Formats: sequence, C-alpha cells, structure tokens
Amino acid sequence: MSNIEDRKFLEGILSGDEVIIKAFYKKNLSYISGYILKNSGNEADVEDVFQDALILIYQKLKSDSLELHSSLSTYFYGICRNIWRNRLRKNKKMVITEDVVHDEEGIPPEIIEEIAQKEREHVYRKHFLKLSNTCREVLGLLFQGNSMKEIAHITGYSEGYTRKKKFECKKSLIEMIEKDPAYKELQLTPEKK
Repeated sequence: MSNIEDRKFLEGILSGDEVIIKAFYKKNLSYISGYILKNSGNEADVEDVFQDALILIYQKLKSDSLELHSSLSTYFYGICRNIWRNRLRKNKKMVITEDVVHDEEGIPPEIIEEIAQKEREHVYRKHFLKLSNTCREVLGLLFQGNSMKEIAHITGYSEGYTRKKKFECKKSLIEMIEKDPAYKELQLTPEKK
C-alpha cells in the first residue's frame, strides 16, 4: 500500500481517531449510499452496512491481517457491497442495479467468509439472548471452558442438574437457530475451502 491518505485513514481507524473516521465516512459514504439505496435499501441500512464494514476493517487491522491490493476506498466498497448482498439474499430481495461506477477489486474469499461468519454469529447471538437467564448462564460458563463441576459450583446447582440443564439449553438453542430462515440461508453460503 503506497497511498499516504489510505495509511492515514487506517491508522486513524485503528486508533479510534474520530476526526479521521469522520473524514473517511465523508469520503466513502456517497459510494456506499448510492449502491445500497439503488438496491432496495434505506438510510438506516446504509448506516448499518457502513458500520459493519468499518468494524471488519478495524478487526483486520487489530489482528494485523489486512492486505490491500488496491485503494482503501475500493476495498471498503467491495466489503460493503458483499455485506449488503448477503442481507438482501437473506431477505429474499434481488440486487438489480449495478450502475455505480467504481474501480472495484475482487474481494478475497477469506473476506467473504468472514462476512458470512459474522452473519452466523449474529443469528446465534439473537437466539442465545432469547434463552432463559439460567440457560444463558450455564451455556455462557460452558463456552468459557468451564467443566460441569465448575459450572455447578459457580451456579450453586447440583452437577446432575447442571448436566441436564446444559443438554436442555443446547437443544433449545439449536432448535431456535435451525428454525430461523437466516440460518437456512447461511447454510447455502459456500464455506471457505
């Protein structure tokens, strides 16, 4: 990456510099907005997609895994476009308009997979939050790597009750997720090979 402006934007995004993030927003909003509004979206959708793409860029910067082979604007536009297409596909709306002129690069498959992973996590979180407090507590402790004995000690339940509750809660969570149309759509998303 040789563009000084891109470097400045990336450093600002990583450090959370509001002035630089606002400048990045101002520079890129019209491209993103134009694409989403012409393809069944509204202003709220533009904001959501822009924020999700910005978070993805931040996460890649934080993990030192961002590789740019074109301008940051082009890369960012491609990410936003893929996020929006995924959402349209889930909502059964078709993207028709492709007349936004931009020097777009092909988005690497790992970015597309990351977007799909974020969508899967969103479906999981949505249903996890619908569980009872007890289920959220037991499964939360389980996902943190605690043993059944440790979970029983932390919650004050017997180890037998904890095991039974874990089974019931996981079953309930899986059933809710599998009934979600978004989950069914994500099953059709090609996995990274």
